[in-house]
Amino acid sequence: MDRRNFLTAGIAATTVLASTGQAPAKAANDRDVRIVGISCSPRKGKTTATSVNVALEAAKAVDPRIKIQLLDLGSKEISGWTGGAKPTDAALLKDDFNLTVLPMLRDPVPDGLIIGSPSYFRSMSALCKAFMERLAVLRSPELLLADKPVGVLSVGAYRNGGQELVIEQIQTAMLCHEVMIVGGKPKAHQGATLWNAYKDDIARDEFGIETAKQLGIRVAEAALRLARK
Repeated sequence: MDRRNFLTAGIAATTVLASTGQAPAKAANDRDVRIVGISCSPRKGKTTATSVNVALEAAKAVDPRIKIQLLDLGSKEISGWTGGAKPTDAALLKDDFNLTVLPMLRDPVPDGLIIGSPSYFRSMSALCKAFMERLAVLRSPELLLADKPVGVLSVGAYRNGGQELVIEQIQTAMLCHEVMIVGGKPKAHQGATLWNAYKDDIARDEFGIETAKQLGIRVAEAALRLARK
């Protein structure tokens, strides 16, 4: 930029500030992009929560606009769905989902999600299933999560302990919200798979930690791309 253009731009900015009393509005492309990670393990602060946080930190490193938040469901009381109930009926339940979880997912709606669950008997945890069912409230009267990028990870007691089955189960449930399913980069194309082989020291699973990082990066990239649109 030459001297004349620089001065012209400065005068224009000063005029806006003087006439409105406010600085020029932030460009839409510069807005913060919020990614929420949800740990669906009943063991608060353990391997699943740590793994989700690893993915979140990797997402945060992609761009300064990325803001992250970890939602650890461990120790929270979340009831499953009642057969024949309507989404509005769940509002009558005064459990932790409505009191603390739902406000974080609806006001405002995140730009991306990373969901993690342990593999119990090669399936998602009961807590994760209850959480998935209660998310129905975000489908009515409108699909609040539609087109949001969602990445999934799972932690198992064995290297091949059903992690990919759990990932698939969560992805299938989230497709009911018409989300954008996001896998990771190489080593984590479907999602992040971690192995708790070191007595809860999940950081020692270098391969699994790398898959969590790659998943976080992909979710961040997708969220940024959608925010630009």
